[in-house]
Amino acid sequence: MYERIGALILAAGKGTRMKSDAPKVLKTLLGEPMLWYGQQALAALCGARVLTVVGHRADMVAAAFPDLADRFVLQAEQRGTGHALMAAMPRLAQEGREYVLVVNGDAPLVTPESLAAFLDVALGAASDVAFVSIELPDPGAYGRVVRRGGAVRIVEAKDYDASRDGPASGEINAGVYLLRLAAVAPLLSRLGNDNTSGEYYITDLVGLAQAAGGKVLAVNRGDDPAYLGINSPAELVAAEESLRRRVVAGLLDAGVIVRAADSVRVGPRVTVAPGAELCGPLELYGATTVDAGAILRSHNVLIDAAIGANVTVQSFCHLENARVARGAQVGPYARLRPGAVLEEDARVGNFVEMKKATLGKGAKASHLTYLGDAEVGAGSNIGAGTITCNYDGTHKHKTVIGEGAFIGSNSALVAPVTIGARALVGAGSVITSDVPEGALALARGRQVTKPRN
Repeated sequence: MYERIGALILAAGKGTRMKSDAPKVLKTLLGEPMLWYGQQALAALCGARVLTVVGHRADMVAAAFPDLADRFVLQAEQRGTGHALMAAMPRLAQEGREYVLVVNGDAPLVTPESLAAFLDVALGAASDVAFVSIELPDPGAYGRVVRRGGAVRIVEAKDYDASRDGPASGEINAGVYLLRLAAVAPLLSRLGNDNTSGEYYITDLVGLAQAAGGKVLAVNRGDDPAYLGINSPAELVAAEESLRRRVVAGLLDAGVIVRAADSVRVGPRVTVAPGAELCGPLELYGATTVDAGAILRSHNVLIDAAIGANVTVQSFCHLENARVARGAQVGPYARLRPGAVLEEDARVGNFVEMKKATLGKGAKASHLTYLGDAEVGAGSNIGAGTITCNYDGTHKHKTVIGEGAFIGSNSALVAPVTIGARALVGAGSVITSDVPEGALALARGRQVTKPRN
């Protein structure tokens, strides 16, 4: 941890090149908002000392990060990065840190390691203003770094004129700064907005600090991709692909078998144990966990799911906020909605849907079944076409099925209803009353057979 440093994320902009009214920092990569990545990287270095400047659709950003609401600073008018720093300065001064590390909210590739490498150089040089420069084949819309006579300047791309500003160094400004607050605070009032955009830029602090006799340092990080920002849909998907490859490479190194790795998408909060096997195409997001020995076949999507040891999830399944215990089997073509639980060695087969329902140890629902708001006891068998009728148009009701019960095919269990242990429900029944333990329930019309003519 860098105790002398607080952190500031600039996340107030609209991001017009994203062609969306939603805040750019809420666009997702591998299921997580862009801003989440910066939050995680800075928290690893600065702990809870991370402030975020918000502006455009600040309500949406706050709703996406409810636990960080007291760490937001509002920039009511979005008038540039320098103006964002001005908005945050009272809070930064109140928190009493010597330095502030400033990072753009649209830089999801940034890592604690890369930031630490920059900080160590900047702190070692006792800089008043330090910033990261990188070298790109195409500098695009990044500010140009100009070095002349031992001095260094940053000129915004739209304002850069080689005949006036001198030749660029080949470096561009990555938008990451380390500022010594005592040196920078007196300079903020001198920031101007006489530029193409009419905005106040943090980059102007470089020239102002040098003119005031401060020490300015540009830390060249070569072509380090960790500092690349996102300004367009094309850059978003390119960054996401870079993150995807990084995550998959880490899984392979840890001992996870990843087949068709180019089509496996795993979010940064997902945990997969060594010895598990993933088969692409596959998508794992949120806080999903996969234990050792589990096999996830292709064409599955898991969100916030817990997969136990030696579980097999066959192809074309969708699991969200579901828990599957050791040895259970899922699918193919199964859907486990929030609150679905499969206990040890249970099985759901093709075209089975579960919602807020538990399938007990060793119980089976092999095909064409809906279990909603239900509790199924251990060892029970749910026949094809069975549905729990859990909704009366106003309220949800629960179905309870005891251990060892057998529910015949094409049965409808109208909740609230309890089927006792070892009870048998005949195929095609509509059950509206409780069935005692060990009983046989038949609820269907008598068959009538007559000649056709």
